[in-house]
Amino acid sequence: MTRVFIAGSRRLSRLNADVRRRIDTMVEKGFTILVGDANGADKAVQRYLAEKSYRNVIVHCMADNCRNNAADWPTREIAAPPGARGFAYYATKDQAMVDAAEYGLMLWDGESKGTLNSVISMVRQDKPVVVYLAPKNTFQNLRSDDDVIALLRQCDRARVQRFERELGLEPTLHRVPLS
Repeated sequence: MTRVFIAGSRRLSRLNADVRRRIDTMVEKGFTILVGDANGADKAVQRYLAEKSYRNVIVHCMADNCRNNAADWPTREIAAPPGARGFAYYATKDQAMVDAAEYGLMLWDGESKGTLNSVISMVRQDKPVVVYLAPKNTFQNLRSDDDVIALLRQCDRARVQRFERELGLEPTLHRVPLS
């Protein structure tokens, strides 16, 4: 059974028609959809799948703290490493979904480091990921580091430098001709 990890920025709380069509295709094919429990994109995806009465969904959440599960789907609770807080705490859950998925659909506002981190993790595991870049209303297919760089070309220099610093990326992103 094909497993698709769908996630995105907390600032994106609505799915446009193009994103819904992509999800509809997954539903028609009977894919297992892996989704998180955060507000924003995760919750919007959950609501949409619940409206469609789609049952082939697994909600991933942190152990003892499942925030959203719109249709009482099965959950996979992820234990955080000892002492993990904030970004590192939730990144554990996201990494579990990356590891379990064969494909990804990321809804990115161009600012969320968590969504970008999942994109990079998918690419590093040689798993195709489609990124919906909300500010440009475009989809990009990513399979390689060069594809990630092409995505980051659409961000300003300060944001890319912040991603490098906060995600511990190698300074290879300096190759990105930025605006």
